[in-house]
Amino acid sequence: MLQVLPSALSVIKPPQSYGRDGDAILLRELRRGEAAESIMSNEQVLILGGGLMGLAIAHQLARRGRSVTVLSRRRNEAAGFVAAGMLAPHAEGLTGDLLRLGQLSLERIPRWVAQIEADSALPCGLRATGIVVPFEDAKERDRYATAAFGEALNRERLEQLLPGIAPAWKAGLLFDQDGQIDNRRQLMRALESACVDRGVNFQEGVEVLNLMKHDGRLHGVRTRDSEGLLSTLKCTTAVLCSGAWSAQLLPELPVFPVKGQMVSLQTPRGALRHVIFGPGTYLVPREDGLVVVGATSEPEAGFNEGLTPQGQQSLNQGIAALLPDAVNWPPMERWWGFRPCTPDEGPLLGQGPIPGLWLACGHHRNGVLLAAITTELLADAITNQATGSEAKRMLHAFRWDRFGE
Repeated sequence: MLQVLPSALSVIKPPQSYGRDGDAILLRELRRGEAAESIMSNEQVLILGGGLMGLAIAHQLARRGRSVTVLSRRRNEAAGFVAAGMLAPHAEGLTGDLLRLGQLSLERIPRWVAQIEADSALPCGLRATGIVVPFEDAKERDRYATAAFGEALNRERLEQLLPGIAPAWKAGLLFDQDGQIDNRRQLMRALESACVDRGVNFQEGVEVLNLMKHDGRLHGVRTRDSEGLLSTLKCTTAVLCSGAWSAQLLPELPVFPVKGQMVSLQTPRGALRHVIFGPGTYLVPREDGLVVVGATSEPEAGFNEGLTPQGQQSLNQGIAALLPDAVNWPPMERWWGFRPCTPDEGPLLGQGPIPGLWLACGHHRNGVLLAAITTELLADAITNQATGSEAKRMLHAFRWDRFGE
């Protein structure tokens, strides 16, 4: 099962239900100028989803003086509680606009983390460990999409960086600029605390059923709480950050789940100092001696939960192929989650199909890496901050309706 991190949330009471005719009743009240207690003001920004993206955007908007409420059904399912936390635009061999987006985010991560740590007084677990990508020969290494950004390694140098690496790997690339963050145990907890410190409100156990429009624009959402109570929340600005579940609210969004299974191992002290990013398997050493191993890629699984013998066997085979000694390291925890994927594996960012609705979803396996730039782009756009030409280009490149062109 997924690990649920401790949380200190300011929970607000769910508003009353307006029943089956909630849209019409709400509009009549607004036209009469009534200030219903359960209706939020126009200044309120609703964040639809309480995972990494939702918390990060909520925190940044609150830092800019906006009133923010996060609506979340089951936050412990979010990919931010599951991912390995690699910051690896170069090690992953990204290309084109996605590589540039990753590089922009990597540049911003130290400042972004510093803001979170300042507001939460908690560490985020950011580490500049570097990432090594092994190859079977030098030709394969030199053809890698991001080879120009890394240090070329021969077998001798590879063994120095990764003692015990399997003999099949004869070359490698070291990306010193890439790193990692402990999102599961530190970043998510720190973000929660930072949001609370900045006055962000939370409604937990709340499912957003549909989006309400008036004159073609967003004017509210319909929700159902854990007890089945239906409610209407008024807003003119909302951000959809529902990860792999985003298309359940907006079917026109090309977002679908890709299940991944993972395991953590307890290592001998100092056994692994660099992240290994191999084909289909990666090993991420944490500061406390744990190594996070991932991840299977199971698009055919849909939203089927749970560990499988096939998935765990695949992980074990990947470990043995990279670092044979690691098969003897005791497993400490096993878990699974759902990556939010799109047809080109790039995120959906910026204005959504409804004016007033913003998108920050579909980050696939790069959600932790892209959180800093996503937060900046969305917060700038929502607060009407001036943006440079590169920011505009990124929003255009990752608009939701780019497919089929």
